[in-house]
Amino acid sequence: IKDIISQRETGEMRMQFWADAIDSIYKNESPQQPIALELMKAKDKNKLSKMWFNRLLNERKRRLNDFPYRNLEELEAYSENTVSSLLYLVLESLGVRCSHSDHAASHIGKAYGIVILLRAIPFHSKQRKVFLPNDILIKHAVSYEDIIRGKISQAVKDVIYEVASLSNSHLETNKKRNLFKARLLSGRIPKIASAGFLCSVICQRYLRDLQSADFDVFHPALQERTPLLPIHLLIQRLRRTY
Repeated sequence: IKDIISQRETGEMRMQFWADAIDSIYKNESPQQPIALELMKAKDKNKLSKMWFNRLLNERKRRLNDFPYRNLEELEAYSENTVSSLLYLVLESLGVRCSHSDHAASHIGKAYGIVILLRAIPFHSKQRKVFLPNDILIKHAVSYEDIIRGKISQAVKDVIYEVASLSNSHLETNKKRNLFKARLLSGRIPKIASAGFLCSVICQRYLRDLQSADFDVFHPALQERTPLLPIHLLIQRLRRTY
């Protein structure tokens, strides 16, 4: 919604429509709108939790303004409240309800949310928008104008590296913090849950390609489609891994 509206008030009206629609759906009074009707069917069939919809909507509404993230923690929180919330709903639709699966969904959601931000930098820069965390930009003395102009300096690459490293840390084992991360948890969750975590394949491929491009987020190779991606997703789906 944020990318297709010109005024915050318009976005708030749309968000309120969906907030009211979710309330109605959980009262078994869905509005006569195609998506809402399908959501009601999914809710009834899979016993989907209302709190994940509410958390997603509340976070989207809070971020309607085009303000950069203040720090990496705020970016992580946004990714958790939006992308991870969707993954929790996907798990519920698969009939998976366990703490290990939720833990993996939390990390993968954060990783994917950060990758979405990185992949969108060229698009946002053309609109003169920058959403990279302010604390990282300040740390490396990078200005908004550097990003908007597509400047490829070592300082800009250092910013991208630091943000990308946070995404990668949610996919791998962080030994220093002694926490289970997404991939380490893969042997502890039901195999069927892997179908809900295929976005981790997209994360891994993008981060690998970004590293190959020396963290030049504007590199032409990163703007091209990946023809073999559907095949890789299918292979992981058949293997029931992520």
